[in-house]
Amino acid sequence: MQTQRIINFLKQIAANNNRPWFQEHKAEYDACRADFEQGVQQLLLKLSVMDPEVAHLEVKDCVYRFYRDTRFSEDKSPYKQHFGAYICAKGKKSLRGGYYMHVEPGNCLLATGSYWLPTNILTSCRNEIMGNIDEWRRIVESPKFVRLFGKPNQGQWEKTDKGFGLEALKTCPAGFPKDYEFISYLRMKDYCCWKRVPDNFFDGDAWTGEALKVFKVAKPMMDFMNAVIDDYE
Repeated sequence: MQTQRIINFLKQIAANNNRPWFQEHKAEYDACRADFEQGVQQLLLKLSVMDPEVAHLEVKDCVYRFYRDTRFSEDKSPYKQHFGAYICAKGKKSLRGGYYMHVEPGNCLLATGSYWLPTNILTSCRNEIMGNIDEWRRIVESPKFVRLFGKPNQGQWEKTDKGFGLEALKTCPAGFPKDYEFISYLRMKDYCCWKRVPDNFFDGDAWTGEALKVFKVAKPMMDFMNAVIDDYE
């Protein structure tokens, strides 16, 4: 991808988030969008070898809209300030875990897993962890996983370059033992991991191989949770 061109456009839309400016620069948006979609296609081809469950997907199944839904938001800016794609076997709106790529000035990242899970599924995920804690720990406490993503909710989302989970309960979830040795895994409100990358990470074509290395380390955690989530979808 021509990442710098995309980053420059996104910086401009952040400073001029209105329809007249966007229409005047629509050709540049179209060019950046096409370049981003080509990058998603390249990543899809690589991921399909590692994870055949996503092989049936097309780019249109993965890329998010650039136009914001402002109906229920105080922020009426019509456009997003990033490009994002979620490669998930059951689609962008699925609760099932998948692979996410995000291009935004100063906040480019790769992520894997599920977030915003409803309480009933979270409860099942927590029970699965307790019932298979040795397997879970082998996955998320492996040296590669900890090096790339850290430990549960380590640091704050805005201030860290990696993370395992976005939010956590301050106390033990209802119905679970407060003195459980590995309570930090049960307090998590989502089961995803993420890693920030430099703005130039997505330059050219070679980045897909580096992204695959990150996703490969995260995949066993995602698969563990998908085995639970799939019972609900």
